[in-house]
Amino acid sequence: MKDGPGFGTDKADAYKMPRGITTVGVFLFFGATMASIAGTTLTWPGTFLDRLWVLNPTAHKQLATSAKPAGILFLLLAAVLAMAGTGWFKHRLWGWRLAVAVIATQVLGDLVNFFRGDYLRGGLGFSIATLRPVVRAFSMGANYSAFATLTSRREAYTQAECGVVSGSKFSRNAQ
Repeated sequence: MKDGPGFGTDKADAYKMPRGITTVGVFLFFGATMASIAGTTLTWPGTFLDRLWVLNPTAHKQLATSAKPAGILFLLLAAVLAMAGTGWFKHRLWGWRLAVAVIATQVLGDLVNFFRGDYLRGGLGFSIATLRPVVRAFSMGANYSAFATLTSRREAYTQAECGVVSGSKFSRNAQ
């Protein structure tokens, strides 16, 4: 059996990411799932998923007037969240930027709700958003370099476990 990266036997798969990094990635994929369900039920009404609107009937009533366009926008949001989650877990700069943009948009929306008079939902949403560990780190001056450091450590771990020597990508070639 061949050993090394790409064959499922390298120990880099066991690398443990910090809990905050994992939490944000899971949040992005959870959002993608919820947005895709909302988009599906609005774009194609009458499916078995329509029963989920019992959880938020007010939102369903508000969105029902423009169901198709809203559904398409929710499906687009789902794709953006899935892309951000993928880039986030792969430690890519574009994934980090997209995740920051998504979270910043959510915080801005909560502030708009608050100033429009929806004090409970807007204030609570803003409070929860600013308590997230990664958002708090961003606002305290942390930047992509901390995220990139994690990536370089992971790559160093991968290279050490896979036997990379003197710049060659794979020093243990399959025979």
